[in-house]
Amino acid sequence: MTVQIIDIHPHIISNDAQRYPSNPLRGKQSDWSRERPQTFEQLVAEMDAGGVAKAAIVQASTYYGFDNSYVADSVASDPQRFTGVCTINVFAPDAIAVLEGWMRRGFSGLRIFTGGATHASDESLLDDPRSYPVWEYAAEKRLPICVQTAPVGLPKVRDLLERFPRTSLILDHIGRPKLDDGPPYNDARSLFELAEFRNLYLKLTPRSFALAKTGKSTPDAFFGALVRAFGADHIAFGSNLPANEGPMSALVAEAKAGLSSLTPADQAMILSGTAKRLYPALA
Repeated sequence: MTVQIIDIHPHIISNDAQRYPSNPLRGKQSDWSRERPQTFEQLVAEMDAGGVAKAAIVQASTYYGFDNSYVADSVASDPQRFTGVCTINVFAPDAIAVLEGWMRRGFSGLRIFTGGATHASDESLLDDPRSYPVWEYAAEKRLPICVQTAPVGLPKVRDLLERFPRTSLILDHIGRPKLDDGPPYNDARSLFELAEFRNLYLKLTPRSFALAKTGKSTPDAFFGALVRAFGADHIAFGSNLPANEGPMSALVAEAKAGLSSLTPADQAMILSGTAKRLYPALA
């Protein structure tokens, strides 16, 4: 059976620094964007070679900060195949107006970057009341919000899920759980306990597939447990290319291998079905 693949987490960097200047959050550029930048054209070629049908391109915050122009211009060139996930200053008084502007330019998702590639995560960004109007607006517009955090931030994720039950929250890299204790994954209890929230979605990336093979954990055991707890319709694939080194074909092969013990229906849902639910523009 041929399974359609949709990638909800690639990044792009223009080779035209004059038109799209770098202005990373907190002033520090990520190593990956310096060492292996990927243009939109290169992403298209990687997707074609890797059998990826569509993608939600995620703003490279550690290179462009809050200026989503390059993703916007790229999405506009092929809106049937691409949509965008923007990053904005969610604390700004005009945050909703700014978000609306990016939505008019082809964005159908938002990401709150707390840290990771260039600085330690700041989980206080997640529950600052100044951002609450954006979370409420996202519920009205069915705009999913991606959050990047580690297990230390999951209590704040829980608070957001409770406070904004109509807002879809996507947990990047599935929250980087500790899995090396193996089944029943007691060290990842704080993640599995979030399965009660049906507005939570998990994003599987190469980092997730690597964690599933640490210590006593195996991909069969972990992804089986994840699907039983959350449901395949709340899990989606993201390549994280080029932050995770490619080629795309290898990252796709890794994902297929990691999910191979699941039913064909669950594999299809994770590799494309959930993405279409989160980003109808890609359906």
